[in-house]
Amino acid sequence: MIERFEDRWPQYRWRLIRGEPVAAPVNHAVDEVLTRAVGTGRREPTLRFWDRRQPEVVIGRFQSVRNEVDEDAARELDIPITRRITGGGAMYVEVPNVITYSLYVPLDLVAGMSFVESYAFLDHWVIRALQSLGIDAWYEPINDITSSGGKIGGAAQARRFGAVLHHTTMSYDINSDRMLRVLRIGKEKLSDKGITSAAKRVGPLRLQTQLPRQTIIERMIDEFRTSYGLIDDQLTEDELSAAQDLATNKFATPEWTFAVP
Repeated sequence: MIERFEDRWPQYRWRLIRGEPVAAPVNHAVDEVLTRAVGTGRREPTLRFWDRRQPEVVIGRFQSVRNEVDEDAARELDIPITRRITGGGAMYVEVPNVITYSLYVPLDLVAGMSFVESYAFLDHWVIRALQSLGIDAWYEPINDITSSGGKIGGAAQARRFGAVLHHTTMSYDINSDRMLRVLRIGKEKLSDKGITSAAKRVGPLRLQTQLPRQTIIERMIDEFRTSYGLIDDQLTEDELSAAQDLATNKFATPEWTFAVP
Protein backbone atom coordinates (compact mmCIF):
# COMPACT_ATOMS: atom_id res chain seq x y z
CA MET A 1 0.00 0.00 0.00
CA ILE A 2 2.75 2.48 0.92
CA GLU A 3 4.54 1.80 -2.37
CA ARG A 4 2.12 4.12 -4.15
CA PHE A 5 3.69 7.05 -2.30
CA GLU A 6 7.30 6.14 -3.15
CA ASP A 7 7.56 8.71 -5.95
CA ARG A 8 7.28 11.50 -3.36
CA TRP A 9 10.77 10.94 -1.95
CA PRO A 10 12.77 12.07 -5.03
CA GLN A 11 10.78 15.31 -5.18
CA TYR A 12 13.00 16.66 -2.39
CA ARG A 13 16.71 17.36 -2.08
CA TRP A 14 17.74 15.18 0.86
CA ARG A 15 20.59 16.09 3.18
CA LEU A 16 22.72 13.66 5.20
CA ILE A 17 24.22 14.48 8.60
CA ARG A 18 26.64 11.99 10.12
CA GLY A 19 26.42 12.95 13.75
CA GLU A 20 29.37 13.86 15.92
CA PRO A 21 29.38 12.44 19.48
CA VAL A 22 27.42 14.78 21.76
CA ALA A 23 25.93 14.61 25.24
CA ALA A 24 22.53 12.94 25.49
CA PRO A 25 20.42 16.12 25.94
CA VAL A 26 22.06 17.71 22.89
CA ASN A 27 20.92 14.91 20.58
CA HIS A 28 17.31 15.49 21.64
CA ALA A 29 17.74 19.24 21.25
CA VAL A 30 19.11 18.76 17.71
CA ASP A 31 15.92 16.89 16.86
CA GLU A 32 13.82 19.90 17.84
CA VAL A 33 16.10 22.43 16.16
CA LEU A 34 16.18 20.57 12.83
CA THR A 35 12.45 19.84 12.87
CA ARG A 36 11.81 23.56 13.29
CA ALA A 37 14.31 24.38 10.54
CA VAL A 38 12.62 22.04 8.04
CA GLY A 39 9.19 23.28 9.09
CA THR A 40 10.12 26.89 8.35
CA GLY A 41 11.98 26.07 5.13
CA ARG A 42 15.40 27.07 6.49
CA ARG A 43 16.69 23.53 5.96
CA GLU A 44 15.99 20.95 3.27
CA PRO A 45 14.63 17.56 4.38
CA THR A 46 17.36 15.75 6.28
CA LEU A 47 18.46 12.29 7.40
CA ARG A 48 20.65 12.39 10.52
CA PHE A 49 22.51 9.52 12.13
CA TRP A 50 23.15 10.01 15.83
CA ASP A 51 26.39 9.57 17.69
CA ARG A 52 26.73 9.63 21.46
CA ARG A 53 29.26 10.30 24.18
CA GLN A 54 27.52 8.22 26.83
CA PRO A 55 24.77 5.70 27.48
CA GLU A 56 21.35 7.00 28.47
CA VAL A 57 17.90 6.02 29.59
CA VAL A 58 15.41 7.87 27.42
CA ILE A 59 11.68 8.03 28.06
CA GLY A 60 8.86 9.05 25.76
CA ARG A 61 7.24 12.48 25.84
CA PHE A 62 4.18 11.25 27.73
CA GLN A 63 5.87 8.96 30.25
CA SER A 64 7.07 9.60 33.78
CA VAL A 65 10.51 8.74 35.12
CA ARG A 66 9.05 7.22 38.26
CA ASN A 67 7.00 4.68 36.32
CA GLU A 68 9.66 3.72 33.78
CA VAL A 69 13.11 4.02 35.37
CA ASP A 70 14.89 2.63 38.41
CA GLU A 71 16.50 5.91 39.39
CA ASP A 72 18.78 4.34 42.01
CA ALA A 73 20.23 1.93 39.45
CA ALA A 74 20.68 4.69 36.87
CA ARG A 75 22.47 6.83 39.46
CA GLU A 76 24.68 3.95 40.57
CA LEU A 77 25.69 3.22 36.97
CA ASP A 78 26.11 6.95 36.17
CA ILE A 79 23.58 6.77 33.35
CA PRO A 80 21.74 10.03 32.58
CA ILE A 81 17.96 10.03 32.19
CA THR A 82 16.50 12.03 29.30
CA ARG A 83 13.09 12.71 27.77
CA ARG A 84 12.52 13.02 24.02
CA ILE A 85 9.84 15.08 22.26
CA THR A 86 8.20 12.06 20.62
CA GLY A 87 5.93 9.48 22.20
CA GLY A 88 6.63 5.79 22.60
CA GLY A 89 8.30 3.79 25.32
CA ALA A 90 11.40 3.93 27.47
CA MET A 91 14.74 2.62 26.17
CA TYR A 92 18.17 1.92 27.56
CA VAL A 93 20.76 2.98 24.99
CA GLU A 94 24.48 2.17 24.92
CA VAL A 95 26.84 3.92 22.54
CA PRO A 96 28.17 0.96 20.48
CA ASN A 97 25.02 -1.16 20.73
CA VAL A 98 22.45 0.85 18.78
CA ILE A 99 21.90 2.60 15.47
CA THR A 100 19.70 5.69 15.75
CA TYR A 101 18.63 7.95 12.91
CA SER A 102 16.17 10.82 12.56
CA LEU A 103 14.25 12.04 9.54
CA TYR A 104 13.10 15.67 9.39
CA VAL A 105 10.52 15.89 6.63
CA PRO A 106 7.82 18.21 5.29
CA LEU A 107 4.24 17.41 6.18
CA ASP A 108 3.50 17.06 2.47
CA LEU A 109 5.63 13.91 2.30
CA VAL A 110 3.10 12.00 4.42
CA ALA A 111 -0.06 13.82 3.31
CA GLY A 112 -3.02 11.51 2.83
CA MET A 113 -1.50 8.71 4.90
CA SER A 114 -2.86 7.36 8.12
CA PHE A 115 -0.60 7.64 11.15
CA VAL A 116 0.14 3.91 10.93
CA GLU A 117 0.94 4.11 7.21
CA SER A 118 3.36 6.99 7.74
CA TYR A 119 5.47 4.95 10.15
CA ALA A 120 5.92 2.10 7.69
CA PHE A 121 6.44 4.53 4.80
CA LEU A 122 9.22 6.50 6.49
CA ASP A 123 11.13 3.33 7.43
CA HIS A 124 10.50 1.38 4.22
CA TRP A 125 13.97 2.15 2.85
CA VAL A 126 15.48 0.65 6.01
CA ILE A 127 13.59 -2.61 5.51
CA ARG A 128 15.06 -2.81 2.00
CA ALA A 129 18.57 -2.14 3.34
CA LEU A 130 18.23 -4.85 5.98
CA GLN A 131 16.86 -7.33 3.46
CA SER A 132 19.83 -6.61 1.20
CA LEU A 133 22.05 -7.77 4.08
CA GLY A 134 20.24 -11.09 4.20
CA ILE A 135 17.93 -10.25 7.11
CA ASP A 136 14.34 -11.47 6.91
CA ALA A 137 12.99 -8.09 8.06
CA TRP A 138 9.54 -6.51 7.93
CA TYR A 139 7.54 -3.71 9.53
CA GLU A 140 5.13 -4.60 12.32
CA PRO A 141 2.48 -1.92 13.01
CA ILE A 142 2.46 0.47 14.54
CA ASN A 143 6.15 1.21 14.85
CA ASP A 144 8.38 -1.88 15.07
CA ILE A 145 11.06 -3.21 12.74
CA THR A 146 11.21 -6.94 13.31
CA SER A 147 12.55 -10.10 11.73
CA SER A 148 12.44 -13.86 11.91
CA GLY A 149 15.42 -13.51 14.27
CA GLY A 150 13.61 -11.18 16.69
CA LYS A 151 12.70 -7.54 17.09
CA ILE A 152 15.30 -5.17 15.66
CA GLY A 153 14.03 -1.73 16.64
CA GLY A 154 11.23 0.75 17.03
CA ALA A 155 10.27 4.20 15.78
CA ALA A 156 8.66 7.27 17.32
CA GLN A 157 7.19 10.31 15.66
CA ALA A 158 6.08 13.86 16.31
CA ARG A 159 4.28 16.27 14.01
CA ARG A 160 4.91 19.79 15.14
CA PHE A 161 6.74 22.98 14.22
CA GLY A 162 5.35 22.58 10.68
CA ALA A 163 7.20 19.32 9.95
CA VAL A 164 7.47 15.66 10.88
CA LEU A 165 10.17 14.27 13.13
CA HIS A 166 10.53 10.51 12.71
CA HIS A 167 13.32 8.70 14.51
CA THR A 168 14.17 5.03 14.88
CA THR A 169 16.54 3.14 17.15
CA MET A 170 17.72 -0.32 16.16
CA SER A 171 19.58 -2.84 18.28
CA TYR A 172 23.07 -3.68 17.04
CA ASP A 173 23.95 -5.55 20.23
CA ILE A 174 22.31 -5.85 23.64
CA ASN A 175 23.32 -5.60 27.27
CA SER A 176 20.22 -7.14 28.79
CA ASP A 177 21.60 -7.12 32.35
CA ARG A 178 22.00 -3.35 32.41
CA MET A 179 18.74 -2.81 30.58
CA LEU A 180 16.84 -4.78 33.19
CA ARG A 181 18.55 -2.94 36.02
CA VAL A 182 17.52 0.52 34.84
CA LEU A 183 14.19 -0.06 33.08
CA ARG A 184 11.15 -1.00 35.14
CA ILE A 185 9.17 -1.67 31.97
CA GLY A 186 11.77 -4.20 30.91
CA LYS A 187 11.10 -6.25 34.02
CA GLU A 188 7.34 -5.99 33.52
CA LYS A 189 7.47 -7.13 29.90
CA LEU A 190 9.61 -10.10 30.75
CA SER A 191 7.31 -11.05 33.59
CA ASP A 192 4.15 -10.64 31.51
CA LYS A 193 5.41 -12.88 28.75
CA GLY A 194 7.12 -15.41 30.99
CA ILE A 195 10.46 -14.82 29.29
CA THR A 196 13.66 -15.16 31.27
CA SER A 197 15.96 -13.23 28.97
CA ALA A 198 15.52 -10.01 26.98
CA ALA A 199 17.75 -11.49 24.30
CA LYS A 200 14.97 -13.92 23.41
CA ARG A 201 12.74 -11.05 22.30
CA VAL A 202 15.39 -9.00 20.47
CA GLY A 203 17.34 -9.87 17.33
CA PRO A 204 20.43 -7.61 17.41
CA LEU A 205 21.93 -6.83 14.03
CA ARG A 206 25.40 -8.01 15.06
CA LEU A 207 24.08 -11.51 15.66
CA GLN A 208 21.99 -11.54 12.49
CA THR A 209 24.68 -10.27 10.12
CA GLN A 210 28.11 -10.74 11.79
CA LEU A 211 28.92 -7.32 10.28
CA PRO A 212 30.49 -4.26 11.93
CA ARG A 213 28.01 -1.60 13.05
CA GLN A 214 29.43 1.00 10.65
CA THR A 215 29.11 -1.37 7.70
CA ILE A 216 25.38 -1.66 8.37
CA ILE A 217 25.04 2.12 8.64
CA GLU A 218 26.83 2.57 5.30
CA ARG A 219 24.49 0.04 3.66
CA MET A 220 21.53 2.05 4.96
CA ILE A 221 23.00 5.28 3.63
CA ASP A 222 23.72 3.68 0.25
CA GLU A 223 20.13 2.44 0.02
CA PHE A 224 18.73 5.89 0.75
CA ARG A 225 21.16 7.62 -1.61
CA THR A 226 20.50 5.23 -4.47
CA SER A 227 16.73 5.38 -4.06
CA TYR A 228 16.14 9.06 -3.32
CA GLY A 229 19.39 11.02 -3.62
CA LEU A 230 21.42 12.28 -0.68
CA ILE A 231 23.77 15.24 -0.29
CA ASP A 232 26.44 15.13 2.42
CA ASP A 233 25.91 17.90 4.93
CA GLN A 234 26.53 18.85 8.54
CA LEU A 235 24.99 20.94 11.28
CA THR A 236 25.54 24.64 10.78
CA GLU A 237 27.18 26.65 13.54
CA ASP A 238 23.84 28.32 14.24
CA GLU A 239 22.02 24.97 14.46
CA LEU A 240 24.60 23.49 16.83
CA SER A 241 24.61 26.62 18.99
CA ALA A 242 20.81 26.62 19.16
CA ALA A 243 20.81 22.93 20.12
CA GLN A 244 23.37 23.46 22.87
CA ASP A 245 21.32 26.34 24.29
CA LEU A 246 18.13 24.28 24.08
CA ALA A 247 19.81 21.35 25.80
CA THR A 248 20.94 23.58 28.66
CA ASN A 249 17.63 25.37 29.08
CA LYS A 250 15.23 22.50 28.37
CA PHE A 251 16.40 18.95 27.72
CA ALA A 252 18.97 18.80 30.55
CA THR A 253 16.67 20.36 33.15
CA PRO A 254 14.83 18.42 35.87
CA GLU A 255 11.67 20.37 34.97
CA TRP A 256 11.62 18.71 31.55
CA THR A 257 12.98 15.29 32.42
CA PHE A 258 10.94 14.69 35.58
CA ALA A 259 7.71 16.33 34.46
CA VAL A 260 4.56 14.34 35.12
CA PRO A 261 2.56 14.47 31.87
